[in-house]
Amino acid sequence: MTTTITVPKSKLASVDAADVAKLAERLEQDDYTNPFEALEDWHLLRAIAFHNSELVEPYLYLLDIEAYDEA
Repeated sequence: MTTTITVPKSKLASVDAADVAKLAERLEQDDYTNPFEALEDWHLLRAIAFHNSELVEPYLYLLDIEAYDEA
């Protein structure tokens, strides 16, 4: 069974550059008590990237997103 983490749009709308920087710092430090906390932050950063890509642009390397040619 796959669990999908959803982030309310209201939470995404209130995120600013300082919030994204803090989130990225936590991901870079990778000092979580369990892997699920890290995964939750990663999903949040990914959701922010889809909602407001300009905020996440400096931290795209944390998402490890690669373009795939599906053709």
